[in-house]
Parts: sequence; structure tokens; C-alpha cells
Amino acid sequence: QVNLVESGGGLVQPGGSLRLSCEGSGRGFSLASMGWYRQTPGNERESVAAIAVNGITHYADSVKGRFTISRHDAKKAVYLQMNDLKPEDTAIYYCFWFSGRRVWGQGIQVTVSA
Repeated sequence: QVNLVESGGGLVQPGGSLRLSCEGSGRGFSLASMGWYRQTPGNERESVAAIAVNGITHYADSVKGRFTISRHDAKKAVYLQMNDLKPEDTAIYYCFWFSGRRVWGQGIQVTVSA
């Protein structure tokens, strides 16, 4: 069993910053690829950023240069630093863990609005 818990979301003005955290737990948890997706009403969940065990990262074009993903394996955690936020970044953000199967967090709301 693997559990993921996100934190750090909220309301921020355009141009502002937020840092999302995701901590894993459970007997089934092991080092694996982790990352973030996001979803808005009526749309499919889309990939935002991912980081492999070896540290290789991948970003959606829409967030390159603004978002940074990192991980802390001892804490079983992955982070998403989001800078220069735009209203179109408003979404529910989901953390994931992938090791042959994908496990999702419960999701956390990020709202970018003046």
C-alpha cells in the first residue's frame, strides 16, 4: 500500500509563488518516479512535471522556466516550486508515484487570481 498526501496549495495573485509538497508513506512505498499532474473542470488530467529516481526531470512546455520539481528520498517526498504563476495555472494538482503502477494523491487546489 502506498499513500500520498499533498500540501501547500491555496490562493495566490498572478506573478506570485507557491510550493507544493507531497509525502509518501506505506509499506509498499519505494523509490520510484514521482511528479505532478493537474486538472481543471471538464478537462483531462495533464502532466505538469516529473522526476525520476536518477534525478532526470520532465516539464510540460507551459510551465518550463517557471516551475521546478525536486525530490527528497529520505523524506519520501517530492516538491513543486511554482513561480510567476498565471491564472491558467489554476487547477487541482495531483501528486503521483509510479513503479509499474500509478498511485495518486487526493489532490490540492491551486487558484491564481487577483
